[in-house]
Amino acid sequence: MNRLQIILMFVVLWLAVFLQTQFGVLHRLIGVPVCVLPALMVYAALTHGLAMTTLFSVVAGLWLDSVSASRFGVSVLPLFAFAFVVQTRSHLLLREQRFAQFWLGAAGGFFVPLVTAGILQLGQREPAFTQGTWWQLLVLALMNGIVCPLAFGLFDQLNQTFNYQAIETHSFRLDRQIVRGRN
Repeated sequence: MNRLQIILMFVVLWLAVFLQTQFGVLHRLIGVPVCVLPALMVYAALTHGLAMTTLFSVVAGLWLDSVSASRFGVSVLPLFAFAFVVQTRSHLLLREQRFAQFWLGAAGGFFVPLVTAGILQLGQREPAFTQGTWWQLLVLALMNGIVCPLAFGLFDQLNQTFNYQAIETHSFRLDRQIVRGRN
């Protein structure tokens, strides 16, 4: 992990928060507020350490709350809790497999909005969860499941483009030929 990867992750987080709050075309089209931060938290949890994953989740949650109608800081706990679980179980997960990335993104897309809605409901008397809520959670899960492998591909391509490639070193020179025989 180097500084460029961290900077790229913060830039993509900022762009995701900005795009999901400023362009409501997709929100009006499907009737669900777009949130792809759980998919990005899956990438952060599987590729960075716990300290950086915590920083990413706190910053992304605060950025999201600062431009949305929810209370400030309410999105931090669900993002962090999901990223923490993925981070602590990362040795058991298949990072390179697209189907695993899809299911982790889908789980995050379902879990994070569900916990956020539960936190927002604390202390209120009206029920928050209706059939429309479950539909929105399923759409968000599917959306994050699709975005998660795309995020892995994007960051892998950015890392390959902007980072030095590792050179394979050998214990012998490749331009020499060993001639074996009687002499």
